[in-house]
Amino acid sequence: MGEGVLGAAIQTVGGIADAAPMGISDAPLGSGLASVDIDKQHGLDEIDLLRSGEYALLSTLLRQAPERETVERLAALEGGAARLGRAHMALAEAAAASDPEALQSEFFGLFVGLGRGELLPYASYYLTGFLNERPLARVRQGLASIGLEAAECLREPEDHIAILCEVMAGLASRRFAADAMVERQFFERHLLPWAGHFFADLEAARSARFYRSVGTLGRLFMAVEAEAYALDTPAGGGGSDIVAVPRSSHSPETRRPRHAGSQGGFEDETQDQ
Repeated sequence: MGEGVLGAAIQTVGGIADAAPMGISDAPLGSGLASVDIDKQHGLDEIDLLRSGEYALLSTLLRQAPERETVERLAALEGGAARLGRAHMALAEAAAASDPEALQSEFFGLFVGLGRGELLPYASYYLTGFLNERPLARVRQGLASIGLEAAECLREPEDHIAILCEVMAGLASRRFAADAMVERQFFERHLLPWAGHFFADLEAARSARFYRSVGTLGRLFMAVEAEAYALDTPAGGGGSDIVAVPRSSHSPETRRPRHAGSQGGFEDETQDQ
């Protein structure tokens, strides 16, 4: 899928691949999804390994507040001149300036709260304005179709952004027995319509300090993924035509995902908001 776009945006980033095994890559699915059938194939394309690392990193940070060891590893991340590389450097700087105890409080304010957090990181909420709605049912159907099921320890609905990113990490690395078309469909059906809006909201959240850099990284990476898939679509059909609906209760907009044009407009599609 669009290796030129991904290569320019990701391949220049040094150190991010080392961030993948932060408690997620070596487990079937750390967030509580049990793999029914794991693909053990080797010889995976380097770009897909890097993509898997990006998804695993986002999942790790959105599942729970990072512990001290994780913060230290994040502070050692390196970046490059591309916009996504600069986002990694900003994340490293934010980690270096963060106290793990303060990160626990920040995570609580953003995603847990007293009653509810500032943000609700669920597909159902972003796409319908309510929790546990049809988008959750569709995610469960999608997971079942690729041989994944919820484990008993799973405390969050499967449409949580961390779980969806973790599934994409497994698909990109071919840990699950699913081909590239299944991976693409999962992204376009369960992340493309809303994940970019969520990450933009995370960037702008009042409680976000360290997590503002996580929001920037996630927003840019979702744009890279959307553009690469769009460039990989044959002329005349096959692309996603999903309409994204309310991004939050404060912004009831109806949006159509933006796809990059044929000239590889990563910089144009991912300007800071």
